[in-house]
Amino acid sequence: MKTLFTSCSQLLKSIVHPVIVASLCLISISATAIEYRLPTGDNRVVGENQYYVVPKGKLTLEHIAAQFQLGLTNLLEANPGVDPFLPTVGSTLVIPHQLILPDTKREGIIVNIAEMRLYYYPKGTNTVRVLPIGIGQVGRDTPENWVTKVHRKRANPTWTPTKTTRAIYAAKGKTLPDVWPAGPDNPMGLYALYVGNLFALHGTNADFGIGLRVSQGCVRLRDDDIKSLFETVPVGTRVEFINRPVKVSQESDGGRYVEVHQPLSRTQEEFESDAPAMLELDKKVTRFIAHADTDSFVIKRLLEQRSGMPTRINP
Repeated sequence: MKTLFTSCSQLLKSIVHPVIVASLCLISISATAIEYRLPTGDNRVVGENQYYVVPKGKLTLEHIAAQFQLGLTNLLEANPGVDPFLPTVGSTLVIPHQLILPDTKREGIIVNIAEMRLYYYPKGTNTVRVLPIGIGQVGRDTPENWVTKVHRKRANPTWTPTKTTRAIYAAKGKTLPDVWPAGPDNPMGLYALYVGNLFALHGTNADFGIGLRVSQGCVRLRDDDIKSLFETVPVGTRVEFINRPVKVSQESDGGRYVEVHQPLSRTQEEFESDAPAMLELDKKVTRFIAHADTDSFVIKRLLEQRSGMPTRINP
């Protein structure tokens, strides 16, 4: 994984049109979001997975992820062992569009840093828009367990690197200005929603990094996605940051579902290690899994594979 994260800047820039092998139900895909209709009652499983046959051409997983409104890690979790730079032509990839909505207040923006997704619940629409994000590097972590709001919005933002950020770049032989001017080369991109002191949801000047730990702590989105949020999210909107690699749902049809993501590494040593990160389960998840109907073989496989896709764990 270390090679992937340090080599993403070498991804090719060609664009291809996807070939879809299965259709979705209950969601729509546009250039700016995946939109799900909210389920009734306490149900939280939405959407359906797709299958995609890799066509001929110089295609990377980053291009496929962008076409299907996913982050790179979402695809890697669902398709372990696939070459991120040159997936095999003719092979079939799972496009993980089925998910469990976070078990928290369905209001405003929810950022689940563990799965690198942002959920936006537009007021009065009975829908949720789901967007992939990039988050902070190890040691420059994106906040978690934090409730705030959109304090202000700005088109063509400037970037004011912190003293620590300038020092990090200086150690690499790069000198940053006190204020980086607005424009297409600005690391903040063309739009920003400020949710705290110098902390923002913003665009990017890079052609990679969504679904990766690449930022200085802020939440990074693709250009069309941040533009959509900028145009539709009102100032004052509630924003909640959570870190939940495991999500569960008891559906009204009796199905009990678990979705497991790779937890975030806390140290650089953990991040660079080939060993899987420790998966900690909170009391609520532990009780859910310990139910008498749980298939022990299925839950063991889920906790080991961490595919990021909901799976039914009872008969």
